[in-house]
Amino acid sequence: MRIRTAATAAGGTLALLTVLAPAAQADSHKGDTTFTSVTFSKTTVNVGVSAAQSLTVVATAKDGSGISGIYGGKLVSTDARIAFPDSASCTRPSSTTMKCTWKYTLDANDTDDYADLKNSNAGTWHLDAEAAANDHDFYTLDTSKSVKVKRYAKLTATQAGPEPVVKGRTLTVTGTLTRANWNTNVYAGYSAQRVALQFKKSGASTYSTVKTVTTDSTGKLKTTVTANSAGTWRWKFAGTSTTSAVTATGDSAALK
Repeated sequence: MRIRTAATAAGGTLALLTVLAPAAQADSHKGDTTFTSVTFSKTTVNVGVSAAQSLTVVATAKDGSGISGIYGGKLVSTDARIAFPDSASCTRPSSTTMKCTWKYTLDANDTDDYADLKNSNAGTWHLDAEAAANDHDFYTLDTSKSVKVKRYAKLTATQAGPEPVVKGRTLTVTGTLTRANWNTNVYAGYSAQRVALQFKKSGASTYSTVKTVTTDSTGKLKTTVTANSAGTWRWKFAGTSTTSAVTATGDSAALK
């Protein structure tokens, strides 16, 4: 895919647009033009329901004849949502290279509704940009450089009781897993998710997983364990392709 939207023309408010973009394809190139580096300020951007998150992408391209321009600088989601940068700037570190920096804001609750993230946008976003050389060679980034944009998850503080508990008796451990709903701007229970229950014995430095529990239809967690040692219990969610990982605050349970 050939791109001809000047990176340096970007500016102003971030635009998140849903369009029928061409299907993602492999990078394409001609001649000796190449991107020598593409870096993201974050490998994963976890977005909640109110606080906007920033992302910076820096790309450097090289060609023996020199780079005439780097164009595009868009982020594209798997469902064809496009994020244009808030700002873009380019420099020429040498006669054969160009370096461009793009800055983005990702928000589920923007003052302009058209710029809001939607639940379907969560997942892998790729950088769409093209470096054009003075000798008409080029290199187009289509899918090779990507970043995860995920819905932010929360776990309520772990509750373990009764406390103190008689050694060998049953301890009940509860919690709730929620995640950002970008369509409604609230945190909603995340159902049918496997969450690890972990325990750290008093005096120890690390947690170990005791069992895995599945959240109910409202995201609630509840299980029982045998209290054989004093220590701290906590819930740990590994995350999914669309939702961030999260670890709950632990709850100490003493024995009597």
